[in-house]
Amino acid sequence: MNVAFFLIPKKDIVFLKDNATMRQALERMEYHSYSAVPLIDREGKYVGTITEGDLLWKLKNTPGLTFENTEDIFLSEVEQHVQNLPVTIDAEIEDLISRAVVQNFVPVVDDQQIFIGIVRRREMIEYCSKLLIQRRAEVTT
Repeated sequence: MNVAFFLIPKKDIVFLKDNATMRQALERMEYHSYSAVPLIDREGKYVGTITEGDLLWKLKNTPGLTFENTEDIFLSEVEQHVQNLPVTIDAEIEDLISRAVVQNFVPVVDDQQIFIGIVRRREMIEYCSKLLIQRRAEVTT
């Protein structure tokens, strides 16, 4: 079992480019009720994950920064406090599980580090739950 089984492709998820503004991030995250979204650069490479916490820390630690002028701050200027490490498309389930322990989603990249999608923790837990139920059924029969 590998990453491709769980992959949600880039076209089906919310992500931001690192040249987006802080205001764009806040509005998109609010609209979708997300607390974190992947960031990609101009070449499509995964460069990190921006979180609500990152945005709040930037707001708190930047004198004079208000919601109104967050449109002047680019995401490339916002420090990322948590590193959501990606896996490659050929990674195995064990690689996903070790990252999903501390990440809500795992970014997936190809061999050139181009962002191709994510694997959500939820789908991994659902898969493991189905396996446990199947094994219990086999043991009881």
